[in-house]
Amino acid sequence: MRILCVIDSLISGGAQKQMVELAIGFKEKGHEVCFLTYHDIDFFKPRLDKAGIEVKKILEPNYIKRLLKMRKAIRNHKPNGVIAFLDGSCFISTFAGLPSKNWTLIVGERNAKPELLKSFKSRIYRFFHFFADYVVANSQANLDLVLKANPFLNKKKLKVIYNIVNIPSNIKDVREDYQKVSEIVKVVIAARYDYQKNLEALIEAVNELPSEYKCKLQIDWYGRKSKDNKRIIDNQNKINNYNLQSIIRLNDVTTNILEKYLEADFVALVSHYEGFPNTICEAMALSKPVIVSKVSDIPLFIKEGENGFLCESAEIESIKIAFMKAIDSTIEKRSIMGENNYKFSNTEFNKEMIVTKYLDLLSNGK
Repeated sequence: MRILCVIDSLISGGAQKQMVELAIGFKEKGHEVCFLTYHDIDFFKPRLDKAGIEVKKILEPNYIKRLLKMRKAIRNHKPNGVIAFLDGSCFISTFAGLPSKNWTLIVGERNAKPELLKSFKSRIYRFFHFFADYVVANSQANLDLVLKANPFLNKKKLKVIYNIVNIPSNIKDVREDYQKVSEIVKVVIAARYDYQKNLEALIEAVNELPSEYKCKLQIDWYGRKSKDNKRIIDNQNKINNYNLQSIIRLNDVTTNILEKYLEADFVALVSHYEGFPNTICEAMALSKPVIVSKVSDIPLFIKEGENGFLCESAEIESIKIAFMKAIDSTIEKRSIMGENNYKFSNTEFNKEMIVTKYLDLLSNGK
C-alpha cells in the first residue's frame, strides 16, 4: 500500500510523534510510506531518515498558494491511503480529495480543545470531516467533542484508537535499575510552555505546600524554550519570587526524555485539556506512577491510589493535595502503582495492535 502522511511539520509535538510511530510501523510491515509537511521544522526527521521514509515539503507562506500546492502534491503522489493529523493538515488533505479521490482518507483528531466549539473556523474544519472516510480520535472525550461540533457526522466512520507507546528494548531492559530509594521525590513533566499545560497553577500549588513537603520535592519540566516567550519569562520570575528555584526547574526540550522518566519517581501532567497525552502513556509503559489532571480519558484508566494520583487542573488545592499524596507514598506503593501501569499499557498501547487498526481502516475505506 502507498501511504502518505500529512502534517504541518516534524516539530517535537505529540501529534507529530504519533504520526512518526505509525509511519515506521507501516514501513516495517512492508508498505511504501512518505511524509508531506509545509513547515521547515525537522525534530523527528532523523528517525524517519533512519527508517528510510522520505519527507517532502511545500514551503509556501501564502495560505491560498500553499493549499493549492499541497493539493497538487497529494494528488500527484497517487496514494492508496492518506492520513492527516491536526486541523490545517486535515483540511488540506480533505480539500485535496474534492471533488473526487481514489484513496482512503483518515483525518485525526489529536487534541480535545474545548475552544473548538466556540470557534467558527474550528467548526468549518469539522464540517469538512464529512468528506473523509474515517475520523479517528485518540480518546473518547475527543470524539465526543467533535460530535458536538458536527453532530451530523456518520457515527460509523468515527473511531477511537489510543496512542502508540513504543519503548525501545534497551530502555525496557534497564527500567528496573531505576527503582532507587531517595529522600527527594523526583517528578518529571514533558510539556509545552503554554496555557493548556497549566504551569502557572503548578507553581502556585507547590508554593502552597507545607515546608516539610517542599524540601522533599524536585520537579523538572521539559519543553521547547524560546528567549522571547513571555510565558516562560513570567513563570520563571514567579518561581524566583517564591524562592522555588531548587524545586521547580524549567528545562529546554530533550531528545532523551525516556531516560528522564526512568530517573523520576513520578511523571506528571496537570493540563486543562488533552487529546490523549503521550507523556502519560510513556510513563505507564515504563512502570512509572503518575500525577495527572482529570482530562480526556485519563479517569477511565488512572485510578486514585492504584496507579497514580488525580487532580482538578483548575483547583490549586487539588493539585497540591495530589503532590502531597505522591510525596507521602512509600517506595513499595510506587512500585505497585508503576507495575499496574505497565500491565495496562502492554495491552492498550501496543504498537502492533494500533498500526494494524489503522491499516485495516485504510484497506476498508475503499
